[in-house]
Amino acid sequence: MDNDGAQGYQGYEGYEEAMRLALAEAVRAGGRGEVPVGAAVVLDGVRPLVMAGNDRETSGDPTAHAEILALRAAARERGGWRLDGCTLVVTLEPCTMCAGAAVQARVDRVVYGAADEKAGAAGSLWDVLRDRRLNHRPEVIGGVLADECGAVLTDFFTRKRM
Repeated sequence: MDNDGAQGYQGYEGYEEAMRLALAEAVRAGGRGEVPVGAAVVLDGVRPLVMAGNDRETSGDPTAHAEILALRAAARERGGWRLDGCTLVVTLEPCTMCAGAAVQARVDRVVYGAADEKAGAAGSLWDVLRDRRLNHRPEVIGGVLADECGAVLTDFFTRKRM
């Protein structure tokens, strides 16, 4: 991502570049036999901080979702668990675990690509990210490059069934 004179992301289209970084991670994860989900943590809306892809199968870790790995790496990079000023960008709507982690990390916003009607916790099945009972509620932007993000998942599962 270019950081010279950037003004930060504005609206839906501004997150496409970060989503393409997450998509590249998703493709890499799929190539390793992981469900192809990728995530990026972006600082102040312009600078990519870290990227990660799913790693549950390889690591044997049930928490090794792309979002969790990216949030952990971003916290190490920033030197603390509070990720204010950061945006979590992910190719698939976060599950309850990942949505909860985003709330706990205090990210400013969560941007996702494809909706997850079966397990999404950013409005599809649950809405953890905007739950008024929680002490932090990040901004949520969904549907960024949704068709491309969904196609990576569809292609992966179609090949797996063959």
